[in-house]
Amino acid sequence: MRSSILQTASQYLLPILLLFSVFLLLRGHYYPGGGFVGGLVASIAFVLHSFANGTENTLKIVRYKPLSLIPIGLLIASLSMFMPVLLGLPVMTGLWFEEPIPVIGMIGSALFFDLGVYLVVIGVVLTILFTISQNTH
Repeated sequence: MRSSILQTASQYLLPILLLFSVFLLLRGHYYPGGGFVGGLVASIAFVLHSFANGTENTLKIVRYKPLSLIPIGLLIASLSMFMPVLLGLPVMTGLWFEEPIPVIGMIGSALFFDLGVYLVVIGVVLTILFTISQNTH
């Protein structure tokens, strides 16, 4: 039997935690935070929803299998790492756009690397936890 209080709370907490995870992702290349911490917070949001509403209902919200996020994240992180090589620079050299974007700030290769890490962390954590949850019932 699922708690109606937890179900109601999870409906409000899911978008708030996801928004906070994006904040941590965008904040990461200036201050503590980034892709890893943001990915963990996003994963926690979905795990909380899964506890309240069941894994099957949470997977309907996610729409894609979490396992598919891992190669996408690895590709984005790898491209951001090796893009400077095409310009004759060492691997993982920071590349930055000239003008800052309102609210987000300066956009550079560090943000894309963090985005890749963010997707990999969400994919790994949710794949592990949802696989365990589905195999224990």
